[in-house]
Amino acid sequence: MDTAARDDERWRDIQARRAALQDDFVYAVQTTGVFCRPSCPARRPRRENVSFFADATAAAAAGFRACLRCRPDAASPTASRAELVTHLCRMIDEAEHAPTLARLAQASGVSAFHLQRVFKQATGLTPRQYAQGRRAGRMRNTLAAAGTSVTQAIYEAGFGSGAGFYEQADRMLGMTPRAFRSGGENTTIRYATTETSLGALLAAVSERGVCAITLGDDPATLVADLRERFPRAALLTGDDSFDETVRQVVSFVENPRAGLALPLDLHGTLFQQRVWQALMAIPLGETRSYTQVATEIGAPSAVRAVATACAANKLAVAVPCHRVVRHDGGLSGYRWGVERKRRLLEREKP
Repeated sequence: MDTAARDDERWRDIQARRAALQDDFVYAVQTTGVFCRPSCPARRPRRENVSFFADATAAAAAGFRACLRCRPDAASPTASRAELVTHLCRMIDEAEHAPTLARLAQASGVSAFHLQRVFKQATGLTPRQYAQGRRAGRMRNTLAAAGTSVTQAIYEAGFGSGAGFYEQADRMLGMTPRAFRSGGENTTIRYATTETSLGALLAAVSERGVCAITLGDDPATLVADLRERFPRAALLTGDDSFDETVRQVVSFVENPRAGLALPLDLHGTLFQQRVWQALMAIPLGETRSYTQVATEIGAPSAVRAVATACAANKLAVAVPCHRVVRHDGGLSGYRWGVERKRRLLEREKP
Protein backbone atom coordinates (compact mmCIF):
# COMPACT_ATOMS: atom_id res chain seq x y z
CA MET A 1 0.00 0.00 0.00
CA ASP A 2 1.49 3.39 -1.00
CA THR A 3 1.72 6.36 1.37
CA ALA A 4 -1.32 8.21 0.00
CA ALA A 5 -3.55 5.13 0.24
CA ARG A 6 -2.33 4.37 3.76
CA ASP A 7 -3.02 7.97 4.85
CA ASP A 8 -6.51 7.83 3.34
CA GLU A 9 -7.18 4.69 5.37
CA ARG A 10 -5.86 6.35 8.51
CA TRP A 11 -8.11 9.34 7.91
CA ARG A 12 -11.11 7.02 7.72
CA ASP A 13 -10.02 5.49 11.03
CA ILE A 14 -9.96 8.96 12.60
CA GLN A 15 -13.42 9.79 11.26
CA ALA A 16 -14.76 6.52 12.68
CA ARG A 17 -12.77 6.94 15.93
CA ARG A 18 -11.71 3.31 15.74
CA ALA A 19 -10.43 2.55 19.19
CA ALA A 20 -9.20 -0.92 18.19
CA LEU A 21 -6.59 0.74 15.96
CA GLN A 22 -5.45 3.39 18.39
CA ASP A 23 -1.97 1.90 18.80
CA ASP A 24 -1.23 1.83 15.07
CA PHE A 25 -0.44 5.54 14.65
CA VAL A 26 -1.08 9.04 15.98
CA TYR A 27 -2.18 12.12 14.07
CA ALA A 28 -1.09 15.70 14.55
CA VAL A 29 -3.04 18.88 13.79
CA GLN A 30 -0.98 21.75 12.31
CA THR A 31 -3.31 24.51 13.55
CA THR A 32 -3.27 23.44 17.20
CA GLY A 33 0.15 21.82 17.49
CA VAL A 34 -1.42 18.80 19.23
CA PHE A 35 -1.22 15.10 18.39
CA CYS A 36 -3.91 12.53 19.27
CA ARG A 37 -4.93 8.92 19.06
CA PRO A 38 -7.33 7.96 16.20
CA SER A 39 -10.04 7.36 18.83
CA CYS A 40 -9.72 10.78 20.47
CA PRO A 41 -13.19 12.23 21.28
CA ALA A 42 -12.03 15.79 20.48
CA ARG A 43 -13.57 17.65 17.56
CA ARG A 44 -12.31 16.26 14.27
CA PRO A 45 -9.82 18.48 12.43
CA ARG A 46 -9.86 19.39 8.75
CA ARG A 47 -8.09 16.85 6.60
CA GLU A 48 -5.61 19.35 5.13
CA ASN A 49 -4.35 20.20 8.63
CA VAL A 50 -3.55 16.60 9.60
CA SER A 51 -0.21 14.80 9.56
CA PHE A 52 0.36 11.17 10.52
CA PHE A 53 3.13 9.69 12.67
CA ALA A 54 4.02 6.13 13.58
CA ASP A 55 3.96 6.84 17.32
CA ALA A 56 3.99 9.52 20.02
CA THR A 57 7.78 9.73 20.02
CA ALA A 58 7.88 10.68 16.33
CA ALA A 59 5.12 13.27 16.75
CA ALA A 60 6.84 14.86 19.75
CA ALA A 61 10.14 14.97 17.85
CA ALA A 62 8.36 16.93 15.12
CA GLY A 63 7.37 19.60 17.66
CA PHE A 64 3.82 18.56 18.54
CA ARG A 65 2.52 18.19 22.09
CA ALA A 66 0.31 15.38 23.43
CA CYS A 67 -3.46 15.82 23.69
CA LEU A 68 -4.63 16.08 27.29
CA ARG A 69 -7.87 14.21 26.53
CA CYS A 70 -6.69 10.99 24.88
CA ARG A 71 -3.11 11.05 26.28
CA PRO A 72 -1.39 9.48 23.27
CA ASP A 73 1.97 9.61 25.07
CA ALA A 74 0.72 7.29 27.84
CA ALA A 75 0.12 3.57 27.71
CA SER A 76 -2.95 2.95 25.57
CA PRO A 77 -6.10 1.40 27.06
CA THR A 78 -5.58 -1.54 24.71
CA ALA A 79 -2.05 -2.12 26.00
CA SER A 80 -3.16 -1.67 29.61
CA ARG A 81 -5.94 -4.21 29.20
CA ALA A 82 -3.58 -6.67 27.52
CA GLU A 83 -1.09 -6.26 30.36
CA LEU A 84 -3.84 -6.81 32.94
CA VAL A 85 -5.09 -9.98 31.23
CA THR A 86 -1.54 -11.32 30.89
CA HIS A 87 -0.98 -10.68 34.60
CA LEU A 88 -4.23 -12.45 35.51
CA CYS A 89 -3.47 -15.47 33.34
CA ARG A 90 -0.06 -15.77 34.96
CA MET A 91 -1.62 -15.60 38.44
CA ILE A 92 -4.13 -18.33 37.55
CA ASP A 93 -1.50 -20.54 35.89
CA GLU A 94 0.88 -20.33 38.82
CA ALA A 95 -1.70 -20.79 41.59
CA GLU A 96 -1.97 -24.21 43.21
CA HIS A 97 -5.72 -23.72 43.47
CA ALA A 98 -7.82 -21.42 41.28
CA PRO A 99 -7.92 -17.95 42.89
CA THR A 100 -11.32 -16.38 43.46
CA LEU A 101 -12.49 -13.38 41.48
CA ALA A 102 -12.20 -11.23 44.62
CA ARG A 103 -8.59 -12.38 45.16
CA LEU A 104 -7.67 -11.58 41.54
CA ALA A 105 -9.30 -8.16 41.76
CA GLN A 106 -7.53 -7.32 45.02
CA ALA A 107 -4.14 -8.36 43.64
CA SER A 108 -4.70 -6.36 40.43
CA GLY A 109 -6.04 -3.18 42.02
CA VAL A 110 -9.23 -3.10 39.93
CA SER A 111 -12.86 -3.89 40.63
CA ALA A 112 -14.13 -7.42 40.21
CA PHE A 113 -16.68 -6.19 37.65
CA HIS A 114 -14.02 -4.47 35.52
CA LEU A 115 -11.66 -7.42 35.80
CA GLN A 116 -14.29 -9.95 34.71
CA ARG A 117 -15.43 -7.79 31.77
CA VAL A 118 -11.91 -7.11 30.45
CA PHE A 119 -10.82 -10.73 30.89
CA LYS A 120 -13.83 -12.09 29.03
CA GLN A 121 -13.44 -9.59 26.18
CA ALA A 122 -9.83 -10.70 25.68
CA THR A 123 -10.13 -14.46 26.18
CA GLY A 124 -13.79 -15.32 25.63
CA LEU A 125 -13.90 -16.88 29.10
CA THR A 126 -14.44 -15.70 32.64
CA PRO A 127 -11.42 -16.11 34.95
CA ARG A 128 -13.16 -19.10 36.51
CA GLN A 129 -13.73 -20.76 33.13
CA TYR A 130 -10.14 -20.05 32.14
CA ALA A 131 -8.92 -21.68 35.36
CA GLN A 132 -11.13 -24.70 34.67
CA GLY A 133 -9.73 -24.99 31.16
CA ARG A 134 -6.14 -24.80 32.37
CA ARG A 135 -6.88 -27.37 35.04
CA ALA A 136 -8.43 -29.66 32.42
CA GLY A 137 -5.32 -29.24 30.27
CA ARG A 138 -3.07 -30.19 33.17
CA MET A 139 -5.29 -33.18 33.80
CA ARG A 140 -4.98 -34.40 30.21
CA ASN A 141 -1.20 -33.93 30.25
CA THR A 142 -0.80 -35.68 33.59
CA LEU A 143 -3.01 -38.60 32.58
CA ALA A 144 -0.94 -39.03 29.43
CA ALA A 145 2.28 -39.27 31.46
CA ALA A 146 3.53 -42.78 32.07
CA GLY A 147 3.25 -44.13 35.61
CA THR A 148 0.66 -41.62 36.82
CA SER A 149 -2.44 -42.93 38.55
CA VAL A 150 -5.82 -41.30 37.98
CA THR A 151 -5.99 -40.25 41.65
CA GLN A 152 -2.56 -38.65 41.47
CA ALA A 153 -3.47 -36.84 38.26
CA ILE A 154 -6.67 -35.48 39.82
CA TYR A 155 -4.82 -33.78 42.67
CA GLU A 156 -1.82 -32.67 40.61
CA ALA A 157 -4.22 -30.93 38.21
CA GLY A 158 -5.66 -28.90 41.10
CA PHE A 159 -8.99 -30.62 41.70
CA GLY A 160 -9.96 -30.44 45.36
CA SER A 161 -11.64 -33.82 45.26
CA GLY A 162 -12.21 -36.81 43.03
CA ALA A 163 -15.93 -36.08 43.00
CA GLY A 164 -15.33 -32.61 41.60
CA PHE A 165 -13.28 -34.04 38.77
CA TYR A 166 -15.57 -36.92 37.82
CA GLU A 167 -18.49 -34.50 37.49
CA GLN A 168 -16.59 -32.85 34.60
CA ALA A 169 -14.56 -35.80 33.27
CA ASP A 170 -16.84 -36.74 30.38
CA ARG A 171 -17.03 -33.19 29.04
CA MET A 172 -13.28 -32.63 29.41
CA LEU A 173 -11.99 -35.95 28.08
CA GLY A 174 -14.84 -37.44 26.04
CA MET A 175 -14.32 -40.78 27.81
CA THR A 176 -13.46 -42.16 31.24
CA PRO A 177 -10.13 -41.00 32.73
CA ARG A 178 -8.67 -44.52 32.59
CA ALA A 179 -9.68 -44.90 28.94
CA PHE A 180 -8.14 -41.51 28.11
CA ARG A 181 -4.88 -42.40 29.87
CA SER A 182 -4.64 -45.59 27.86
CA GLY A 183 -5.29 -43.88 24.52
CA GLY A 184 -8.94 -44.87 24.34
CA GLU A 185 -8.49 -48.41 25.61
CA ASN A 186 -11.83 -50.16 26.29
CA THR A 187 -13.58 -47.52 24.18
CA THR A 188 -15.38 -48.75 21.08
CA ILE A 189 -15.69 -46.53 18.02
CA ARG A 190 -17.42 -47.71 14.88
CA TYR A 191 -16.48 -46.07 11.62
CA ALA A 192 -16.91 -46.31 7.88
CA THR A 193 -15.60 -44.50 4.84
CA THR A 194 -17.43 -43.77 1.63
CA GLU A 195 -17.32 -41.49 -1.39
CA THR A 196 -19.37 -38.30 -1.69
CA SER A 197 -19.51 -35.38 -4.10
CA LEU A 198 -16.94 -33.70 -1.82
CA GLY A 199 -14.52 -36.63 -1.96
CA ALA A 200 -13.85 -39.28 0.67
CA LEU A 201 -15.83 -39.12 3.91
CA LEU A 202 -15.26 -40.85 7.23
CA ALA A 203 -18.05 -41.12 9.80
CA ALA A 204 -17.25 -42.39 13.29
CA VAL A 205 -19.60 -42.98 16.21
CA SER A 206 -18.75 -43.55 19.86
CA GLU A 207 -21.12 -44.65 22.60
CA ARG A 208 -22.05 -40.98 23.03
CA GLY A 209 -22.76 -40.10 19.42
CA VAL A 210 -21.08 -39.02 16.19
CA CYS A 211 -17.49 -38.17 17.14
CA ALA A 212 -16.01 -37.56 13.69
CA ILE A 213 -17.13 -36.48 10.24
CA THR A 214 -14.02 -35.85 8.19
CA LEU A 215 -13.45 -35.14 4.51
CA GLY A 216 -10.45 -35.69 2.26
CA ASP A 217 -9.04 -37.19 -0.88
CA ASP A 218 -7.87 -40.52 0.52
CA PRO A 219 -9.97 -42.78 2.81
CA ALA A 220 -6.84 -44.38 4.24
CA THR A 221 -5.59 -40.99 5.42
CA LEU A 222 -8.89 -40.31 7.16
CA VAL A 223 -8.71 -43.66 8.96
CA ALA A 224 -5.09 -43.01 9.98
CA ASP A 225 -6.13 -39.67 11.48
CA LEU A 226 -8.87 -41.40 13.50
CA ARG A 227 -6.38 -43.99 14.77
CA GLU A 228 -4.00 -41.22 15.80
CA ARG A 229 -6.74 -39.58 17.87
CA PHE A 230 -7.69 -42.87 19.56
CA PRO A 231 -4.54 -45.05 19.39
CA ARG A 232 -5.79 -47.80 21.72
CA ALA A 233 -9.53 -47.65 21.17
CA ALA A 234 -11.32 -50.54 19.55
CA LEU A 235 -11.94 -49.14 16.06
CA LEU A 236 -14.47 -51.35 14.34
CA THR A 237 -15.64 -51.06 10.78
CA GLY A 238 -19.39 -50.63 10.64
CA ASP A 239 -21.72 -53.60 10.22
CA ASP A 240 -25.07 -53.65 8.45
CA SER A 241 -26.74 -51.79 11.31
CA PHE A 242 -24.17 -49.03 10.95
CA ASP A 243 -25.03 -48.48 7.29
CA GLU A 244 -28.11 -46.42 8.24
CA THR A 245 -25.97 -44.09 10.35
CA VAL A 246 -23.55 -43.58 7.47
CA ARG A 247 -26.45 -43.02 5.09
CA GLN A 248 -27.81 -40.27 7.34
CA VAL A 249 -24.41 -38.58 7.60
CA VAL A 250 -23.84 -38.71 3.83
CA SER A 251 -27.36 -37.43 3.14
CA PHE A 252 -26.72 -34.54 5.51
CA VAL A 253 -23.38 -33.65 3.94
CA GLU A 254 -24.86 -33.78 0.44
CA ASN A 255 -27.95 -31.84 1.50
CA PRO A 256 -27.50 -29.90 4.76
CA ARG A 257 -31.14 -28.81 4.61
CA ALA A 258 -32.09 -32.39 5.45
CA GLY A 259 -30.65 -31.98 8.95
CA LEU A 260 -28.86 -34.60 11.05
CA ALA A 261 -31.02 -36.41 13.61
CA LEU A 262 -28.09 -38.04 15.41
CA PRO A 263 -26.49 -37.13 18.75
CA LEU A 264 -23.06 -35.51 18.56
CA ASP A 265 -20.11 -36.45 20.74
CA LEU A 266 -18.49 -33.04 21.13
CA HIS A 267 -15.64 -32.60 23.57
CA GLY A 268 -13.09 -29.82 23.66
CA THR A 269 -12.02 -26.90 25.78
CA LEU A 270 -14.65 -24.59 27.26
CA PHE A 271 -13.78 -21.93 24.69
CA GLN A 272 -13.93 -24.38 21.78
CA GLN A 273 -17.34 -25.59 22.88
CA ARG A 274 -18.64 -22.03 23.08
CA VAL A 275 -17.39 -21.33 19.56
CA TRP A 276 -18.84 -24.57 18.20
CA GLN A 277 -22.23 -23.83 19.73
CA ALA A 278 -22.14 -20.38 18.11
CA LEU A 279 -21.33 -21.97 14.74
CA MET A 280 -24.27 -24.36 15.02
CA ALA A 281 -26.52 -21.35 15.61
CA ILE A 282 -25.60 -19.76 12.23
CA PRO A 283 -28.67 -20.23 10.02
CA LEU A 284 -28.37 -22.27 6.85
CA GLY A 285 -27.47 -20.04 3.91
CA GLU A 286 -25.82 -17.38 6.09
CA THR A 287 -22.22 -16.70 7.04
CA ARG A 288 -20.42 -14.89 9.84
CA SER A 289 -16.98 -13.36 10.04
CA TYR A 290 -14.51 -14.51 12.68
CA THR A 291 -14.94 -11.10 14.32
CA GLN A 292 -18.72 -11.52 14.42
CA VAL A 293 -18.43 -14.94 16.04
CA ALA A 294 -15.99 -13.56 18.62
CA THR A 295 -18.44 -10.76 19.39
CA GLU A 296 -21.40 -13.13 19.62
CA ILE A 297 -19.69 -15.24 22.28
CA GLY A 298 -18.78 -12.11 24.22
CA ALA A 299 -15.07 -12.09 23.32
CA PRO A 300 -14.55 -9.43 20.62
CA SER A 301 -10.78 -9.50 21.08
CA ALA A 302 -10.46 -13.28 20.68
CA VAL A 303 -10.66 -13.41 16.87
CA ARG A 304 -7.56 -15.58 16.45
CA ALA A 305 -8.75 -17.95 19.16
CA VAL A 306 -12.06 -18.32 17.30
CA ALA A 307 -10.18 -19.23 14.12
CA THR A 308 -8.16 -21.82 16.06
CA ALA A 309 -11.33 -23.33 17.51
CA CYS A 310 -12.79 -23.58 14.00
CA ALA A 311 -9.66 -25.40 12.85
CA ALA A 312 -9.97 -27.86 15.75
CA ASN A 313 -13.47 -28.92 14.70
CA LYS A 314 -13.70 -32.66 13.88
CA LEU A 315 -17.36 -32.69 12.74
CA ALA A 316 -17.53 -31.30 9.22
CA VAL A 317 -20.87 -29.70 8.30
CA ALA A 318 -22.48 -30.78 11.60
CA VAL A 319 -20.45 -28.03 13.27
CA PRO A 320 -20.53 -25.63 10.30
CA CYS A 321 -17.14 -23.94 10.51
CA HIS A 322 -17.41 -23.52 6.72
CA ARG A 323 -19.93 -20.72 7.41
CA VAL A 324 -17.21 -18.54 8.95
CA VAL A 325 -15.49 -16.26 6.43
CA ARG A 326 -13.19 -13.25 6.38
CA HIS A 327 -14.61 -9.83 7.26
CA ASP A 328 -14.69 -8.94 3.54
CA GLY A 329 -16.67 -12.08 2.72
CA GLY A 330 -13.68 -13.89 1.20
CA LEU A 331 -12.99 -17.53 1.97
CA SER A 332 -10.18 -18.23 4.38
CA GLY A 333 -8.60 -21.50 5.39
CA TYR A 334 -10.71 -24.61 5.94
CA ARG A 335 -9.61 -27.83 7.58
CA TRP A 336 -10.84 -29.85 4.63
CA GLY A 337 -9.85 -27.49 1.82
CA VAL A 338 -11.11 -24.11 0.63
CA GLU A 339 -12.69 -25.59 -2.49
CA ARG A 340 -14.89 -27.85 -0.34
CA LYS A 341 -15.81 -24.81 1.73
CA ARG A 342 -16.84 -22.96 -1.42
CA ARG A 343 -18.99 -25.86 -2.62
CA LEU A 344 -20.67 -26.26 0.75
CA LEU A 345 -21.60 -22.57 0.84
CA GLU A 346 -22.88 -22.66 -2.71
CA ARG A 347 -25.19 -25.61 -2.03
CA GLU A 348 -26.53 -23.87 1.09
CA LYS A 349 -27.55 -20.71 -0.76
CA PRO A 350 -31.32 -20.01 -0.64
